[in-house]
Amino acid sequence: MKLTRQKPPWYAAGLAFECVGCGNCCAGPHEGYVWVGQADIAAIAKHLGKSEPEMRDCYLRNVRGRYSLIEYQDTKDCVFLVPDGRGGRTCAIYQVRPLQCRTWPFWKSNLRSPDSWACAGRRCPGINRGRLFSCDEIEARANTTIE
Repeated sequence: MKLTRQKPPWYAAGLAFECVGCGNCCAGPHEGYVWVGQADIAAIAKHLGKSEPEMRDCYLRNVRGRYSLIEYQDTKDCVFLVPDGRGGRTCAIYQVRPLQCRTWPFWKSNLRSPDSWACAGRRCPGINRGRLFSCDEIEARANTTIE
C-alpha cells in the first residue's frame, strides 16, 4: 500500500497577528453569530455579577438550539462592544470573552486560502502584523472554534 503525504497548509510557515483593539471583528454591518458554550456563559455571568439565567435572558439568543451573543439591531454590533471614552470601541467582557472571540482570526473560514486570509485582513488591521504564530498554534486555535 502506498502512503500519500498530505500537502502542508498554505500557512505552514506561520501567520502574523496582533490585536490592535479596533473592534472591527465585533461590529456589523452584517448579522453574525458569536457562539457561547456553558463555560463562556458561566464566566460572563460571573464577570457581570449576574446569575446564568439572567445573563442568558439579557445577552443571548437561542439559534437552532445553540446560544449566540445578541447584537444591536441597528448596527449589528456585538452587545458588548462599547465606547472606550477615547473615540474608539472596546469589549466590555474582554477578560472573559467567548472562545470564538479569543481564537480570532484563526478561524477555519479565514484559513481556507490565502485569499480568505487577505479578505479578513481588509477588515482587520491586526492581520499580518505583530507576533508570528506557528502552524501548530494556528491549527490548535482553529480546531477549538465552532463557526
